[in-house]
Order: sequence, then structure tokens, then C-alpha cells
Amino acid sequence: MHYPQTLRRWISVATLAVPLAAAAAYPDKSIEWVVPYPAGGGSDVVARILSLPMSQTLGQPIIISNKPGAATNIGADYAAKARPDGYVMLTGDTATMAANPALYSKLSYNVEKDFTPVGLMARFPMILVVNPSVPAKNLGEFLAWAKKQPNGVNYATPGAGSPHHLATELFRERSGLKMVHVGYRGAAPAVQDVIGGQVPMMFVDTASGYQHIQSGRLVAIGVASPKRIATFNTLPTLAEQGMKGFEAYAWQGLVVPAATPPEAVATLSRALMAALDSTEVKARFQTLGLEAIPSTPAQMAAYAKAEREKWAKVIRASNIRLD
Repeated sequence: MHYPQTLRRWISVATLAVPLAAAAAYPDKSIEWVVPYPAGGGSDVVARILSLPMSQTLGQPIIISNKPGAATNIGADYAAKARPDGYVMLTGDTATMAANPALYSKLSYNVEKDFTPVGLMARFPMILVVNPSVPAKNLGEFLAWAKKQPNGVNYATPGAGSPHHLATELFRERSGLKMVHVGYRGAAPAVQDVIGGQVPMMFVDTASGYQHIQSGRLVAIGVASPKRIATFNTLPTLAEQGMKGFEAYAWQGLVVPAATPPEAVATLSRALMAALDSTEVKARFQTLGLEAIPSTPAQMAAYAKAEREKWAKVIRASNIRLD
């Protein structure tokens, strides 16, 4: 069929305009939120708390996709290679964004080049916990017991290079204890084995450990924060108990693949900030001992850079390598 020249031009312009109209409708389908840990751990809990209010703001479902393994590298690699259209997000935490570049000589992704920050979400201090069979209620008693163990003390973590692992290595250096790392595929299985007595101790994040400490299945020895936390206000800090200046947090932020349209990043950032500011999220975070740390994308980039520099020093001092 032949059209007049002016009509052909109009059809051509209209056809070019279709992708622009579609882009302006973002988001127009469900969004995948990749959590590089198993369900039940601290990072998974944070994602599930925030996903509902964010989806309400965005008007589209957010589907949590757990992709654990390889110190978050499986999930991070998946997200880094995803189509940069705003429909795949990743929980970028201490491991992915700060520790892994120093732990691995070669990664399949580059945290600075392959991801665009959306914003920080939350951080929580680590708590030193033990199985109730360990005869210790405070740091002094724990150190006295640990020094008597002829083969040293096994400790559980969600995986090599995790914030929990680095916190325990820092604790090992400061305490002088002989300690043996037992890594798991996420916080939930690590916690379960400490509860079951297969491993006597670990540093647990507040989100993963809260209910188990409250129930008595784990005994809290001390919290690795500068001051006591409201959720466990009777629990002394490790610094109060003699380990001066000891501080360790796990933190999470939200990132998307690099080259994601700025408009999509801004939309996700606004939804995240609104979720963190909601009364329901604040109440849930407080219950779990979480500290909301809302930020702009630029602020998250600066925070992650500072964390990379901090933990690289610990990793080098402990000679930790994962390849």
C-alpha cells in the first residue's frame, strides 16, 4: 500500500515515539529483587520488609529472588549481567560492595563499573552469640572458656568473606584466640547449626539472631556497636566488656545494573526512601535492631568506597583470600 509522503513521515515519527512512551511508563511490569543469600537471613529479611511498601509506591509487584552462594558472587554476577532496564535490582551489601574486591584476585563483575547505586537501606551491629551449652554469659567467661579448648574454637558464618566472617577475624586478632572458620551458604543455616550445637559460636546480625536470642536458643555475649542497642538494651557492648573500640556492622544497599536509565534509578530511589520513612518499616526495623540508613545514590557510592578501603585493610592483615 502506498501512502502520501507527508503521511509516511507522520507514521515514521509516530513509530519512533512508541519506545519513548513505553519508557515513560516505568515500571509497567514486576521487578525482580535479587538477594544473594538464602531465605531467612538478615539480607533476605530486609528485602522482604522493604519490598511491600516499595511495590505499593511503584504500582508493580516486587519478586524476591534468592540466589545464594560464592560469597554473594552468584547473585551479583547474575544482576551485573542482567538487562539494564530497571527490572532487576540487587541487594549490594558489605560482601559484594566492600569485601569481595579485596578477597578475590579476579571477579566476574566490577562493583564500581557494573552497578549503579540506588541507595543505602539498613545496617545492623553484630552480636557475639554462643550455644547455651557454652558456660559463658559475658565476654570474660567466654574468653576463659575458649582459651581452654585444646583445638581452638570453631565459629560459624554465612560464608567466607561475609561481614560476619570479617567481624570474627577481627575479633580473633584482638582476642588472640585460636579459631577455626566454618562457612555456610547464608546466615540461616549457620544460625541453625549454632542452635543445634554443631558449632559453638558465631557473630550473628540482629535480624537473623533476634528471635533466637529472645527464645533463649542462643546466648548473647556482647554487641559489636559503640553503644547498646534498644532491642537488647541490657546487653553490654564488647567495648564495655574490655574490647575497646571493637565495632562491626553488616549493611545493605540497593543497586541496579550499570546503564540503567537515570529516570528508573530516580524512581526506585524515591520508592526506597519512602519505604524507609514509613512508620511500619521503622517499627519493624527497631524490633529487629536494624538502623535505617537512607541515602541518595551518590551518598551510597561514597559509603561503599569508604567501606572497601576499611575492610581491605582487615583482609590484608588477616591474609584472607578466596581464590
